[in-house]
Amino acid sequence: MFYCVSGLRFRLAVLGRVFALLPVALAAGCLQSGDSQSSDPVVVENPVVFVKRPLLFDEDNGALIGDNLAEPAEFRPGARLFLKDRASPDAPSRDITSSAFPGPLGYDVKDLTVSYDGTRVLFAMRAPEIEDADEDEQPTWNIWEYDVSSGTLRRVIESNVTAEAGQDIAPAYLPDDRIVFSSTRQRVSRAILLDEGKPQYPALDEEREVPAFVLHVMDADGDNIEQITFNQSHDLDPLVTDEGAIVFSRWDNAGQTQGNGFNLYKVNPDGTGLSYLYGRHSHGSVSDDVNIEYLRPQATDSGRLLTQLRPTETNNFGAVPVEIDVESYVEAGIRVDGNPGSAQTPLVSGLSLGNEISLRGNYSSVSPFLDGTRRYLVSWSPCRLRLATGNGDILNCTQERIASGAYRAAAPVYGLWLLDMASGTQRPIQSPEEGQQFDEAVLMTERSLPTFIPESQFSGDAATLAEDGLGLLQIQSVYDIDGVDTSPAGIRQTADPAIVSPDNLPRRFLRLEKPVSIPDEEVRDFDNTAFGRSQAQSMREILGYVPVEPDGSVRVAVPANVAFAISVLDDEGRRIGPRHQNWLNVRPGETLACSGCHNPGSAVPHGRPDAGPAPVYAGAPTTGLEFPNTDPALFADMGETMAETWARINGTRRLGPDAVYVDQWTDPDDASLTPGTAFSLSYADLETPAPIRPECADDWRAACRTVINYEQHIHPLWGLERLVDDGNGNVDDYTCTGCHSNTDVADATQLPIAQLDLSDGASPDEPDHFKSYRELMFNDNEQELVGDQLVDRQVESGEFLRDEDGELILDDDDNPIPILVNVNVPPTMSVNGARASGNFFNRFRAGGSHQDFMSPAELRLLAEWLDVGGQYYNNPFDAPAD
Repeated sequence: MFYCVSGLRFRLAVLGRVFALLPVALAAGCLQSGDSQSSDPVVVENPVVFVKRPLLFDEDNGALIGDNLAEPAEFRPGARLFLKDRASPDAPSRDITSSAFPGPLGYDVKDLTVSYDGTRVLFAMRAPEIEDADEDEQPTWNIWEYDVSSGTLRRVIESNVTAEAGQDIAPAYLPDDRIVFSSTRQRVSRAILLDEGKPQYPALDEEREVPAFVLHVMDADGDNIEQITFNQSHDLDPLVTDEGAIVFSRWDNAGQTQGNGFNLYKVNPDGTGLSYLYGRHSHGSVSDDVNIEYLRPQATDSGRLLTQLRPTETNNFGAVPVEIDVESYVEAGIRVDGNPGSAQTPLVSGLSLGNEISLRGNYSSVSPFLDGTRRYLVSWSPCRLRLATGNGDILNCTQERIASGAYRAAAPVYGLWLLDMASGTQRPIQSPEEGQQFDEAVLMTERSLPTFIPESQFSGDAATLAEDGLGLLQIQSVYDIDGVDTSPAGIRQTADPAIVSPDNLPRRFLRLEKPVSIPDEEVRDFDNTAFGRSQAQSMREILGYVPVEPDGSVRVAVPANVAFAISVLDDEGRRIGPRHQNWLNVRPGETLACSGCHNPGSAVPHGRPDAGPAPVYAGAPTTGLEFPNTDPALFADMGETMAETWARINGTRRLGPDAVYVDQWTDPDDASLTPGTAFSLSYADLETPAPIRPECADDWRAACRTVINYEQHIHPLWGLERLVDDGNGNVDDYTCTGCHSNTDVADATQLPIAQLDLSDGASPDEPDHFKSYRELMFNDNEQELVGDQLVDRQVESGEFLRDEDGELILDDDDNPIPILVNVNVPPTMSVNGARASGNFFNRFRAGGSHQDFMSPAELRLLAEWLDVGGQYYNNPFDAPAD
C-alpha cells in the first residue's frame, strides 16, 4: 500500500512503517510501505541521542529562518538533547540537558559526538540569553558531556571565566580521551598579537563579520587548551579518522576570490601535517546553479568519507549526503594522479540543493551506524507544498505541482529515520512534529579506538628553531609549476653559472606575507576606507625575504603559528605570477615541504602530499661533488637541492627585511665565470620613513613585520626633494610634486602633468584618503585649465538630446544638441600588483621618461605595497578610529 505525504497526516500514517526508497514512488510524492516487524529483523538496542529544536519564523513575514555556515555561533533557543533507549519509534525518550538551566527553555544544543566506548556523548550547548545584557555579556557556546551509564551531565571546562573566554563548538574525542574542538579562543594567535605590539583580541573572519573559529585541543577535564590551526576564516567539524589524523571543513576565503568555499583538510592532533585534502575545485560538481560546500565529514564502513553538501546559506536545512573517495581523489572529477574519474556517490539520489523544492524531500543530518550494515540515522523531511499565494493547506509534492509554479515549499517537518541502504528502506525512529526539527541523531555504540599520533618531537636544527618560535619552509624548485619545468634552460642547466648567467636568473627572492588580524568594532572601530581601493586582500604584513637559490630551491626558517602566503619575486622585488590565495602555516620545529608552485587556474592536483605530478627536479645526482661550476666548498649530498646543501654547511637561511642578493654559488677560482652582480633593495636606503620597527632593522626576529601604510610610507615619496646634478653644473629637480601638482612654485593653478596630482591634501571624492592615493588607484576625469580653474574636460559622445518621444531637441540655430561626457583617466597603479602597474613602473625603466628619478629601494617599496594589495592602511590601529 502507499502513504502520501500530506502535512500532519504524514506523522500518523508513517509511524511503525518501513518505506522503500523507490524512485517511482518518490516521484509520485508518496512512499511505499511494508510491515515494520517483518522488514527489519535486526533490532537496534543501542541508545540514540538527538536534538529537538523549534523552527524559527520571521516575525514580520512568517518566513522560515534558515542558517548560515559563515555564522557558527548562531543561537537558536529552545533546543533540547534527548536520549532514546533504542532506535525504535516506540522507545521512550527523555530530556537529558534541561537540568543544566532551570526555568523556561531558552538554551541551544548541537554538534553531537559519541565516545569510543559508546557510553558518553559530547556536544556544544549555550545557556539562555541574559535579558537586557550587552552582546559581550551574553553566554557563550561551551562543550558539555553526558555520561549515559551514570546519568551525569557536566560542562567540560569547569571554570566559568575560562569557559566563557570563547565560543566552543564541534567537539570530537581523540583516542587519548582529549578533545578536539572548534573555537574563537585563538589562544596562540592572540599571544602573537602582543608580540606584534597589538592588544589581544579574537580576529574576525575574512568577511569581517564574526570571530574566526579554528581548531583547538584540550584535556578531558578542560585543562591545557591549545590552538592547533591558524586559518583566517572558520575551521569546523573535526573528525578523528581511524589513522588518528583530524579531517575537518576549512573555509578557504583568502582574497575572497572566485571558487573560495568550505573544503576538506587534514591535520595531526598537535597541529603538524596540515594539508589540503579535497574539494577546492569541486564546488560546482553537483549543480551548475548552486555552489556546494563540503561539511561534517564522517567515517563510513567503506572507508570513504561521508559529507553533507549544501550551499553556505539555506532556509530549509537540507543537504545532499555524499560518500567521497578521498583516498583516491583530490577533486570530484580528478584522481590524485591527475586522471579523470568520479569521486562522489550520493547516498540518496535525486535530491535538490539549497532552497530548491526537492521532490524526494530533504536530509538535514546523516550518521552512519559503522557496524558493516550500511545503515544510517537520518533527519529527513518529506517534500511539502503550499499554494504560492496565501497559506492554505499543506499538500504532498508531485512533479506537476512543482513545475506549475503555483506552489511554494512549506516548512519542513524533520523526523528521525533509519536509512537501510542494503534493503533500500527507510524506517521511522522519531515521529516528526509540526514546527519542530529532530536532528543530529547518533547511535551510542562502541567503536574501535583510532591510532594514537603522539606529539611531534624535534632534534638538531629543528629543535633549535622550535625554541625560537620558528619552523621550516622547503621548496624543491620554484621553477616547478604543476610538474612542468619552467626554468630558462632546464633546472640543472639554469643553476649552472656557465650556462645561465646569475644576473639572468628570472626568480630571485621569496617573500612571505601574513594576513593582519582584524578586530571587531569593540576593540577598534574604523571605517572601511582604511582598506583602500579594494577590501578583497584585507590588510597584509610582510614576514620577510629570502633569496631563491639558482636551482629555484628554498629552505628558510619562518615564524611558526601564523598564516602566511608566498610570493616569488624578480630582481626588482615584484611578484611573478598570480597571488597565492591559500594560507599555509608551520608549527614550531615543523618542516613544510613542497615540490614547487601551482597555477591557480590549473586543474592539476596540488596542495596534498600524495596528489599531483612528481617533482621535476630531483636535486644533486650524487654525493660529495659540488653543483656544476659552483664553489667546491658547497659540496652536495645525493638528492639535495642547493638550498639543502647551503643549510647543511652554513645553516638554514633566515628571513630578513630586505631583498639582498650576493652570488654565493659561482666558483670563485674559475676566471672564466662571471659572478652575479650584488645588489640590495634595502629600507636603509630610503630617505622617507621605513615600514619596519627600528629594533627589527638589525635583528629580524619571528615577531618582526613590514607594515606599509599609504600616508606614512608611500605618500612621502612624492614630496621628497630630488635634486640631481647633471654633471655640467646644472641641478635638475625631479621632485614628483614639481610636475604632478595642481599648483606651481608660485602657487598658481596648473594642470598636473599626465593628469596625475600627487600633492598634499584630502581627496574631494573621499575625505578619508589623500587625493594622491585616489589619483593613483581610481579612475578619474580628465581636466583642463580654464582661466585659473581646473574643470572636467567634456567631449561629444556621438549621441544627441531627445525629448520623451525620441525626437531630437534643437538649439536656437536648429542644430541637434550633442550630449557631452567626461573623459576617463584610468588609474596609474593596480591593486593586482606591481607587474599589473606597468603604466607607472615602465616610466622608471632604462629609456623611460622617469629613468633614475626614484631609487631601486623606493621602487621596491612601491612594488611590495602594490603586491600585497595597495591598501591605505595595513594596521587597523594606525587607521583613524570612528
